[in-house]
Amino acid sequence: MTVGNPASDPAFAPLRELRPLLLKAHKHLMEAEKDAYEAIYGPISHKGEYLRLVLSHEQFSWLRPISQFIVQIDEVLMAKKHQPLERANELMVEARHLLQTTEIGHAFQERSALAAERDPEMAAMVLRIAELLDSMEVSSP
Repeated sequence: MTVGNPASDPAFAPLRELRPLLLKAHKHLMEAEKDAYEAIYGPISHKGEYLRLVLSHEQFSWLRPISQFIVQIDEVLMAKKHQPLERANELMVEARHLLQTTEIGHAFQERSALAAERDPEMAAMVLRIAELLDSMEVSSP
């Protein structure tokens, strides 16, 4: 088994590029969900209430697996020990599956497209995420 340094090994470069894009897109989508929630239920009274809603309300449930996936990427990219090179490919396969073929992926694509119509930065992020996922020579899980 070959191992690589996630901080510098070229095998991990797509993950290093995907992570900040996905994080920014996630933040933007969280704000959009917050706005949608507040349009229905009224203003969220404080940050603690917002956190409780993010963790438990159905409105935000589709974003939780994306949050968890970002944490997985962080754990690999920030690992002190070398990681198996296969792990980079595994995470890209998982990203493709999560963001493109699942119900969560469909919600991500739909809501990202709506956000992209209003925000050119979001449009560029969504396009680059799709390019990264589509350009990877990954094998299916």
